[in-house]
Amino acid sequence: MIKVGIVGATGYTGVELLRLVAPRTDVQISVVTSRELEGTLVADLFPSLRGHIALPFSAPDARALGECDVVFFATPHAVAMHSVPELLALGTRVIDLSADFRLKDIPTWETWYGVAHACPELVPDAVYGLPEVNREAIAEARLIAVPGCYPTAVQLGFLPLLEEGMACLDRLIADAKSGVSGAGRKAAVGSLFSESADSIKAYGVEGHRHLPEIKQGLQAAAGSDVGLMFVPHLTPMIRGILATLYAPLKPGIEASNDSLQRVYEARFASEPFVEVLPQGQLPATRDVRGSNRCEISVRYNAETHTAIVIAAEDNLVKGASGQAVQNMNLMFGLPETSGLHGIALLP
Repeated sequence: MIKVGIVGATGYTGVELLRLVAPRTDVQISVVTSRELEGTLVADLFPSLRGHIALPFSAPDARALGECDVVFFATPHAVAMHSVPELLALGTRVIDLSADFRLKDIPTWETWYGVAHACPELVPDAVYGLPEVNREAIAEARLIAVPGCYPTAVQLGFLPLLEEGMACLDRLIADAKSGVSGAGRKAAVGSLFSESADSIKAYGVEGHRHLPEIKQGLQAAAGSDVGLMFVPHLTPMIRGILATLYAPLKPGIEASNDSLQRVYEARFASEPFVEVLPQGQLPATRDVRGSNRCEISVRYNAETHTAIVIAAEDNLVKGASGQAVQNMNLMFGLPETSGLHGIALLP
C-alpha cells in the first residue's frame, strides 16, 4: 500500500488527484492539506468525493507528510520549492505539479516566475515527468516535475518530427486553445462566466511562461536550438486543450499523409495514453474529457511543404493530475495505466 499526501488539494488539480486516486485499493490517501480549510472535511468542500474520502484538511506538517511514501504538490508556482528539500531528506518522494522544478536553467526560471529559486541545487536532480520521453528516469526518480498542460500537448505533437530530423527547427508554430480551468480555481475577472463565455481570445502573445518549458523539451528532442512561436488562447469551455501545430519540413524531405501517419504511428505504438487517430479523423477535446489520453492527428500540406499536427488532451488529466498519477505508477513499479483506465465523458 502506497501512502500518499497531497499538498494544496483545494484547487482543480488537487481535486482531480483525489478523484483519480481515491478509488484505488493499492493507494492510501493519508494527508490532504490546506491551511485555510484546516479541520474541514474534504467531502464538505467537494461533495463529489462523499463516501470516498473521510479525511479532513490539515495544515501542512513536514512530519506527517514525511511519513508518506510520496507527496504530490498541487500548489501554485513558487510554493513547493520551500518544502521539498525537507521531505526529500526524510526519504519521501515528491511529485510536483507546479513549475518549480521544470526548467533546468535557473536564471530563466527566475525571470519568468519573478522570484529567486529557493533550492536551485535540487533542480538538476528533478526528472521531467513526460513518460513518453523519460519513462526509465521517472522510475528511479526522487523528485518529479510534472509537465505543464500546454507543454504536454505541444511536445507530444512535435516530438516525432523532431526526433526524425524532418522539421525546419527555426519556424515551428504552436496555436493552442485551453478551457478556463487552466487558470486555476481562484477568483479572477478573466475567468468569470460573463467574461469568458461566448468568446475566444489570445493571451500571452508577447511571451507565455510555458514557452521556455516547451522549447527545453523540443530542443532535447531535436538536439539543437528551436525557434517556436507559441500563442495560447482562452476558450469558453471548462476542460480541454487543442493544439494545432505547424512544422515546415526540410527541403528534400519527401512527405505525404501516408508517410507522416507511419512516422507518428511508429513513435507512439507502445504508448498507452497517446492515440494517433486514423487518417480522416481529427481530435476533439470532447473525446478526451476526463481521460488521460492525448489524441493526435497529422496531415501534410503539399503547397507549403508543412506538417500540420493536431493534439487534444484534458488539461486537468493528461495535462496535469493524470500524468502525475502516471508518474507515480512508474515510480513505484506499478502498471503504468493503474487508476487511469477511465473512459472519456460524453457529452
